[in-house]
Amino acid sequence: LLAACVFILVHALYKATLFLITGIIDHETGTRDVTMLSGLRKVLLPVAIAGFLAAISNAGIPPSFGFLGKDLIYEATLHFGNSAILLTALAIITNILLLYAGFLAGIKPFTGKLPENFSKVHMPSFLMWLPPLILAVLGIIIGVFPSIIQGSLMQPAVTALGENSSEIELKLWHGFNTILALSATTIGIGVLLYFLIKPSAKIETAIEKLEYLSPKSIVEGFGSGFRYFSDIWTKFFQNGFLRHYVSTIILFLVLVMGYTLLNNTRYKMNFSSFAELTFYEVITVAIMIGGILYTVFSKSRLAAVAAMGVVGLTISLIFAYYSAPDLAMTQFSIDTLTVILFVLVLYRLPKYLKFSSYKTRIKDGVLSITFGALITILALEVLSEPQGSEMTEYYAENAYILAKGKNVVNVILVDFRGIDTFMEIAVLTIAAIGVFALLKLRLTTKERIIVKDKNKL
Repeated sequence: LLAACVFILVHALYKATLFLITGIIDHETGTRDVTMLSGLRKVLLPVAIAGFLAAISNAGIPPSFGFLGKDLIYEATLHFGNSAILLTALAIITNILLLYAGFLAGIKPFTGKLPENFSKVHMPSFLMWLPPLILAVLGIIIGVFPSIIQGSLMQPAVTALGENSSEIELKLWHGFNTILALSATTIGIGVLLYFLIKPSAKIETAIEKLEYLSPKSIVEGFGSGFRYFSDIWTKFFQNGFLRHYVSTIILFLVLVMGYTLLNNTRYKMNFSSFAELTFYEVITVAIMIGGILYTVFSKSRLAAVAAMGVVGLTISLIFAYYSAPDLAMTQFSIDTLTVILFVLVLYRLPKYLKFSSYKTRIKDGVLSITFGALITILALEVLSEPQGSEMTEYYAENAYILAKGKNVVNVILVDFRGIDTFMEIAVLTIAAIGVFALLKLRLTTKERIIVKDKNKL
């Protein structure tokens, strides 16, 4: 934790400085190409000092703050258990490359001979070069006197991140040890790499061939792949066919509920407690099944709607058989209104032009029957579970006492659950207003002329 906190501050100081310096160079010279930049110390001395100090801190050269940060990183990787060697090797390689890049950004543009085309470059306003210089100097001051951030910044940060954080101590020099040897190796190899490998168009071309391995290319490739997958996913699930949407939802429910029921080894369905079927109940169910089959196989929309209405009426009869007249009346009203609305809408629709193929009907039939069977099994499972009667007894006892109503169901709807019922009514009202607005929507004469002209084209 300490190494991470320190390195974040180290990185912020030298990286911000190098970014600001790059902006100043680009502003004054018109280029950021390091192969074209050299000798700018003669015209941008304060900027050159800031760049040199930032490069020193980035390289981890004492007495910079970066030296302390890299020492803490090596100390952390060396004590990382079985992965210590691998992480330390990766840290060394990373720091070598950082040193090379930092020298190119902070030192290379200011050393060497000043090109003639840069001889007229002038110092920018001090408001531009002073901030990076302050950040660069801070990177040295904190390195020499790390105690100035030890108690005020690092200790609170480490304590906030760690549960059992002990007292920390920051100091620049830790003596001659393995960590110092690793730091010296990193600096030596990095500096050698800087003097041996000069940036050139040839190297740039070679690096561009490996562009596909860069983090930028990997992220862009991931984004392209994600967009491609999203396009396929959207076209499959959002293809514009309502039947496809419904089938997908039902298939998902079948898979989830089927898997749950198959893995549930304790079925408690007890048919002995069920009431015996009467003759009129059998007749009603038979009429219902007949209505369903006629709705499915009918070639006339009007006949299908009428058969669907028959199904709704038989459901109302079943509610009435089992002492639920309020539900029967509600079901009857809804089905009657639904049939009327369907007839009014279907009157304006053309006749069937194309029917589903035989394979599609088989698929839809299997899916529907499977879903119905699973819902039936689930309902039987629920009925087989022991039912608590506390809530039922509470409503039955208090419906008249608290709400002065003898119809328990109505009292629940308008009193005990009055807010829920009110919100449901509000939703239905909003939906009705929307439907009314759509039905009343009419094109103006001007809009009709525009539509006709477009159709002619």
